[in-house]
Amino acid sequence: MARILSIDYGKKRTGLAVTDPLQIIANGLVTVATSTLFDYLKDYIAKEQVERIIIGEPRQTNGAPSENMTRVMQFVNRWRNAFPEIPIEFYDERFTSVLAHKAMLDGGLRKKKRQDKALVDEISATIILQSYLESARRKQ
Repeated sequence: MARILSIDYGKKRTGLAVTDPLQIIANGLVTVATSTLFDYLKDYIAKEQVERIIIGEPRQTNGAPSENMTRVMQFVNRWRNAFPEIPIEFYDERFTSVLAHKAMLDGGLRKKKRQDKALVDEISATIILQSYLESARRKQ
């Protein structure tokens, strides 16, 4: 089986997570500068089989699109044009940063490490992907 990759797209940094080849569990992959994201993913899919990409859908708590939605849509459209064989899907990312901080606290990370925004982005991408996997299993 191929992997599923998730993206927590940000203005400056983007967190990435990926499943194991059997698509059982999500693991943090890396956080990259958003300006290098497209090239990073192009290189990654040249080395690893990726079945689909899940990207966090930036919405406000009331459900309205957040200010980041325009940037996310630009990336999604660029991806779909360049790699139509690898579908990209949206998944609600509301509260993932809060959940990431909670996971860091529960994991006993020191304050300095919890302030690492790159780590928060990677954990957020992992939460998006794990939530997607659980949702897909419930639908089966």
